[in-house]
Amino acid sequence: MPAKRIPTFDPKAFLAVVDGGKSIRKYRLGQAIFKQGDPADAVYYIEYGKVKITVVSGTGKGAVIAMMEPGSFFGEGCLAGQRLRMATATAMEQVAVIRVEMKTMIRLLRQKPAFAESFTTHLLLRNIRIEEDLVDQLFNSSEKRLARILLLLAHFGKESKPEPLVTQLSQETLAGMIGTTRSRVSYFMNKFRKLGFIKYNGGLQVHNSLLSVILHE
Repeated sequence: MPAKRIPTFDPKAFLAVVDGGKSIRKYRLGQAIFKQGDPADAVYYIEYGKVKITVVSGTGKGAVIAMMEPGSFFGEGCLAGQRLRMATATAMEQVAVIRVEMKTMIRLLRQKPAFAESFTTHLLLRNIRIEEDLVDQLFNSSEKRLARILLLLAHFGKESKPEPLVTQLSQETLAGMIGTTRSRVSYFMNKFRKLGFIKYNGGLQVHNSLLSVILHE
């Protein structure tokens, strides 16, 4: 007799029926969801759209530290005692999020084991991604870092083939993500296009062959 399949937990569906302490908010391209230095009082879940997380140092130097996709949580630093936002979250396109107040989120994590497991899994996977990004920054060239970012954004390895990047990413944003200059990004993007690794056709299309840049010693 085959084992009974356990249904996948859907945090979006779960949050939709939670009473009180939450709201659904929509943002347009370029609009800040919260800014660095704002009070940290809620956790966010992305229903649709992409969100860019950036930080600015005391000397005014900025960097893109993450890009969050639908199904992602962000802003969870408040659960660990963070009183002020340490980064800025900006909509990269039309975005809808479920905003869950900190007290409500803490209650859900304590009372709903399935939700707590889903949330913890999300955090662990993101920590793994952060570690991979750190290794990438330490040991790989900016060309390889750009190739890796483009493949990740195209969901390489998750689907049968990379998908078009619908979100229009500026070269400044890509430069901030890999820690280089816009001119270097422009040079590498032109190089990738001439080699047939990427193409522009109403959007950016990333091909599997771009993986050769990462594997090449």
